[in-house]
Amino acid sequence: MASADERRFEVLRAIVADYVSNQEPVGSKALVDRHNLGVSSATVRNDMAALEEDGYITQPHTSAGRIPTDKGYRLFVDRLSQIKPLSAAERRAIVQFLEGAVDLDDVLRRSVRLLAQLTQQVAVVQYPTLTNSTVRHVEVVALTSARLLIVLITDTGRVDQRSVDLGDVIGEESVARLRDVLNGTLSGRRLPDAAAKVSELPEQAPPELRDVVLRVSTALVESLVEHPEERLVLGGTPNLTRNVADFPGSLRQVLEALEEQVVVLKLLAAARNPGAVTVRIGEENEDEQMRSTSVVSIGYGSNEVLLGGMGVVGPTRMDYPGTIAAVRAVATYVGRILSGD
Repeated sequence: MASADERRFEVLRAIVADYVSNQEPVGSKALVDRHNLGVSSATVRNDMAALEEDGYITQPHTSAGRIPTDKGYRLFVDRLSQIKPLSAAERRAIVQFLEGAVDLDDVLRRSVRLLAQLTQQVAVVQYPTLTNSTVRHVEVVALTSARLLIVLITDTGRVDQRSVDLGDVIGEESVARLRDVLNGTLSGRRLPDAAAKVSELPEQAPPELRDVVLRVSTALVESLVEHPEERLVLGGTPNLTRNVADFPGSLRQVLEALEEQVVVLKLLAAARNPGAVTVRIGEENEDEQMRSTSVVSIGYGSNEVLLGGMGVVGPTRMDYPGTIAAVRAVATYVGRILSGD
């Protein structure tokens, strides 16, 4: 019985490969002609009938061929014993492209562009979650004698700038003291802890700096809390419109859902560990608008510290092995770059 199951899985694998490649329902004759299955057409027809009965393939009403169902794709993905790694040239190109980035925003923009190009799907990258970031340095620059620029730099490369009007003049010595106070209190702290410490700073500041510290602290709190509008970078949306037939009557819904950050963040929520790929297929997606899509997501970071999630959204008729390999590779290099490895 096991050998019959294995043979049927090979038939399913062949149907998935042909349908992903050609977007045409697959018949038994085509399978025998294209794939070395080692059995007769009659056996393939029987296997296809069994796969259909078990819900792994289905017959579109317009064709004699069969196409995989969500259940069929799931079995195919679950049985992927080996993901073909990217070539050395592909990996080199990824590294060179990402290492040319000048800051965190640029790294994430490049990552999205790269993922969309490699997979021909919609790519999504989440900003590093601030709860896992620590303050690397706070720089204080006097723009004028009564105006400061506060620059907060995190260990993930995030740079946040705030200008602060003091309402009074401040000397170079006071600017230096302020810089020392801020770094002494905040450097090395995780951002939620740093936010709590900032609120205590005005009370602890020397009397002559108290008013300045109060104004600076108010601005810094803004930098230390999550900004939901900055959480995601999205790219490659036009890739979906090239295959409208993959989204019968639902492409508009998918595009509208992708505009809602909360929906996309939910899609990435499954990515809990750096390097662990999650594949959600069709009906497995919580959001009804996304039921015609598959989502391949992964966490990125380093040393078991999750910084954020990234992934791609596309039709269920997707090149799963190639997509998983691309998502995993880009996540690996983004994690290394942001952690300074």
